[in-house]
Amino acid sequence: MFLKFNCLSEDLNNESNIILFHIDALLDKKLRQYIQNNKLIKICAGNKKKLTGDYDANLELPATLKEVNSIVENAAAKKKFNLNSSIAVKNYFLNKNEKKLSSNGNYVILTEKEVQLLELFLDNKKPISKDYILSSVWNYASDADTHTVETHIYRLRKKIIDNFKDEKFILNSKDGYYL
Repeated sequence: MFLKFNCLSEDLNNESNIILFHIDALLDKKLRQYIQNNKLIKICAGNKKKLTGDYDANLELPATLKEVNSIVENAAAKKKFNLNSSIAVKNYFLNKNEKKLSSNGNYVILTEKEVQLLELFLDNKKPISKDYILSSVWNYASDADTHTVETHIYRLRKKIIDNFKDEKFILNSKDGYYL
C-alpha cells in the first residue's frame, strides 16, 4: 500500500523519512492514523492532479520513475528548507525566512541584523562581547568606536518587551550579551 524511502540526508533523522502512499491507503483507519500521526515527508499518489489533504506533495498517477524521483527530491528539499528556517529561541520560534519571532500566536517582525544577532546568540552558549558581535554581524574592526551593538540590542529588547512583555530575553553581564 505504501513505500518508504531513505533520503541521503543527515538533517532528517529518521530511519525512513519519506512515505509515498496511494490515496486509497487512507481508507484503512490504521494506515490513515499512521500516515497522519507521523512526521515523515508525506507524498500522496492518486489519479487526480490535486489531491486533498495535508501532505508535503501530490503525485498524479500514472507517473514515470523520473516524475516520482522529482517529486521526492522536491518534497525533501522543501521540508529540509522549512526545518532549517524555523529555530527555537528560548520560548519562541524564529522563522528566518519571514524574519518573524513568534510565541502563542503573537509575533514580531525582525530586521536581517536582528535575525543574525539571534543566530549568533544561539551559536554561543556563553556571553558574547560587543567586539565579537561587531566583527561577526557587521564585520567591523574590534577597535571601531560605535554604538551599533547597543542600539540594535536596545531596539530588539524593546520589540520583545512591547510584544511579549519579556524583560529577560537578552541579558548582559560584564562578559557581554547573552540569551
